[in-house]
Amino acid sequence: MLPGLLAAAEARMPVESAEVVACELARSLDARTVSFLITDFTGNAVVRLSNADAGEDREHIGLPGTVYEQVLRDQRVFVREGHPGGQVQIVAPVTNRGDAIGLLEVFLPQAPTSAAVQAIVESAHALAYILIANRRFTDLYQWGRRTLPAVLAAELGV
Repeated sequence: MLPGLLAAAEARMPVESAEVVACELARSLDARTVSFLITDFTGNAVVRLSNADAGEDREHIGLPGTVYEQVLRDQRVFVREGHPGGQVQIVAPVTNRGDAIGLLEVFLPQAPTSAAVQAIVESAHALAYILIANRRFTDLYQWGRRTLPAVLAAELGV
């Protein structure tokens, strides 16, 4: 799966890299939904990225007390069966050498095999490198992590 994932990401525009990973995972695992959630600069929330323009509202999810906080803190995949609608939720950390970039969240219609969980973990790890490699071509990584507008007071932490 990984070689196909990397080839698909390279064949598309850099700003579409997170979407490419989501689509490839959804297709190969028959997933209901696949989302990339990027950590904001404060470290207190994640932002669910979509194909929306940078100015559009995105879902911000506070981390304290959530499974997302647990996955980022422990750097381990989380699998929860019995999610509403009978789905299985899998959340994997998207990290590079300890830098927590975000999370990959997958909802499957049935319990995953160990191979499916491993594919999600490997895809999350590959996504970290894809995002880092694409930094110079897109600001997806930077604007996705901002929960405050880019104004001088926000930059200074005022």
